[in-house]
Amino acid sequence: MVLKGNFAKEKFELSPYSFDQELSREELAKMIIMHEYPLKMVEHEGFKDFAKSLNPCFKMVTRNTVKSDCFKIYEKLKESVMHVFEMNESRVAITTDLWTSSHQKRGFMAVTAHYVDNNWKLQSHIIRFIYVPSPHTSEVLCEALTGCILDWNLDRKLSTITVDNCSTNDAMMRLLLEKLSSNSLLCGGKLLHMRCATHILNLVVEDGLRVIGKTIEKVRDSVSCWTATPKRMEKFEESARQLRVELDCKT
Repeated sequence: MVLKGNFAKEKFELSPYSFDQELSREELAKMIIMHEYPLKMVEHEGFKDFAKSLNPCFKMVTRNTVKSDCFKIYEKLKESVMHVFEMNESRVAITTDLWTSSHQKRGFMAVTAHYVDNNWKLQSHIIRFIYVPSPHTSEVLCEALTGCILDWNLDRKLSTITVDNCSTNDAMMRLLLEKLSSNSLLCGGKLLHMRCATHILNLVVEDGLRVIGKTIEKVRDSVSCWTATPKRMEKFEESARQLRVELDCKT
């Protein structure tokens, strides 16, 4: 039995409760996914004792079992999202980017699907986050992206694919167009390749910063000088107050 009530109104009632091991396992896996906890957490003695104090009936699982439960949740959600893609009337736009992890120095591709649902609300789902082996040639990237599109049955529902503005992506998109049926694409595939406006703007800004690079370097050296010691920082702040210069950023 579970006690439910409103402490403010001092009204309580008892409701039936039955322990469900499978439900608890699923909630445990969801917690690990949501907060990115390590799988070995379930083998920590402190966590075992905590779970036992909540409900002695719960049988703690191993890290391999939790890993399996996480994959089950993924497959369940994947099936649900695929059903939404299938039933939704609008096409699906894809954005993809490649980045290198700072510690392992390995390349990963992230693929995000965007669509307008039947209630006219923009929805976005990360549908693939995959390791891409080196070298990151146009052929390798095309193979990874094509596999994702076919795996999610999106080859006939694509609207656009937005990528960074670089020669490798240009070649990748040409290869991808050869693999997809032009009859299922908007305007025969002429609108498929979209260049990321943010990336282009970033390139423009970087070129502009190079023009004033020496000035920026002097400013950085000045900041490094004044923040090198607490005494210098205090002197700088005092001088700024005397000159009535507003310090809008503490750093």
